[in-house]
Amino acid sequence: MIPDLVARAAALTPRMLDATRALVAEPSETPPSDTRAVADLAADLARDFGSDHVEWHEREPPVRNVVLRWCGGRAAPRLILSCHLDTYPVGDAATWIRAPFGEQADGRFYGRGSADMKGGIAASLGAMELLAEAAPDVAAQIAVVLAGDEEAMGERGTGFMIEDFPGWTGASVIVPDVGAPRVIRIAEKGMLWLRLTATGKAAHSAHKHLGSSAIETLIAALTALQELEAIETPQDHPARAIAREAEPFVTSAQGIGEETALNRLTVNIGRIEGGQSPNLVAAQAEAALDLRLPQGVGTAEILERIAALLAPFGEALTMSVDRRYEPNMTPLASPVVQAALAASGAVLGRPSLANLRIGASDARLWRREGFDSIVCGLTPFNLGGADEHFLIDELPQLAAILAVSAINLLSPPCAIDLEQA
Repeated sequence: MIPDLVARAAALTPRMLDATRALVAEPSETPPSDTRAVADLAADLARDFGSDHVEWHEREPPVRNVVLRWCGGRAAPRLILSCHLDTYPVGDAATWIRAPFGEQADGRFYGRGSADMKGGIAASLGAMELLAEAAPDVAAQIAVVLAGDEEAMGERGTGFMIEDFPGWTGASVIVPDVGAPRVIRIAEKGMLWLRLTATGKAAHSAHKHLGSSAIETLIAALTALQELEAIETPQDHPARAIAREAEPFVTSAQGIGEETALNRLTVNIGRIEGGQSPNLVAAQAEAALDLRLPQGVGTAEILERIAALLAPFGEALTMSVDRRYEPNMTPLASPVVQAALAASGAVLGRPSLANLRIGASDARLWRREGFDSIVCGLTPFNLGGADEHFLIDELPQLAAILAVSAINLLSPPCAIDLEQA
């Protein structure tokens, strides 16, 4: 069964590449997360892969989302393939060696959003064509959801759709976002986006003693917050063992593994500004931070620690919370996890593994609402930077893994005979 499906996926590679090329050529950067044109294009491409029902969702333009079904499926889906249409900005095009809106070379496909995750969308469409041919009853139980706004945390895309389609409750979710076909990501770190504002007293720099620098106050506060990076996943948390077992297989070419990063809290100062002139004591300064929380460490606990660290600054410093997500995890024993692990191992011909995910994805929004969710996608290169790309050989692998995962999850054993399909 598996060799036949893998061969069929390989035969679909040129068409999946064409779909990727078309999607990458249509800009959909966040900001502004205008996904109207790319959503329309994706729907047209889905029809070419056999989709027979398109449902639009657009609560807050210009974010346009779309739900795709196959084989007459109209009932609430039991499995959702959750993809996002938007991308990071291209940035300075002069820093790209390859064309930022799509170029194929040396077995790789380049372009903004190619790996993250327009290639994953193409693989999802390919998987659905495979299922429509081999297992139409399975295909009818699946919805492919294409959302915008993911690069801005997804609330206007996947978040709104979860709210507006309450009948989906109980479905399992596979997110074909970046990762690796061999690695099934079952958990993500929590997140706190903070804004610190320091106030001081303006004065001429020649008379600094008469003023109070907001910038110096802010620097001292940011330095104090670095103490939080000593916080780690509790030693007895099950996520520890999962990351430890995966570590030998996910160590990067630079020799830096994921286990340490997954198990520790990180504080990133993403933006800082303040003052008006070098010869003036700054009356105001502001910084924006992104904290990533490991498993077993809740946002309430960290906000308490932050309040204690910032208390000495008194009224000279205020803090607001712009975003707040708890660490989230799908149980290793969940049927969708086991279905995907078995599918990946069978398609690739070697054992697959579960691991945590360092970055955030729309999976956290599904988990927040009680959906068992995993991430399995293409291996990204230069993610978020110039010359983003993926390996073309992984495209049919991912399509086959998604299709076999669906069969494993939604069909009784031996119910599908691909040789006869």
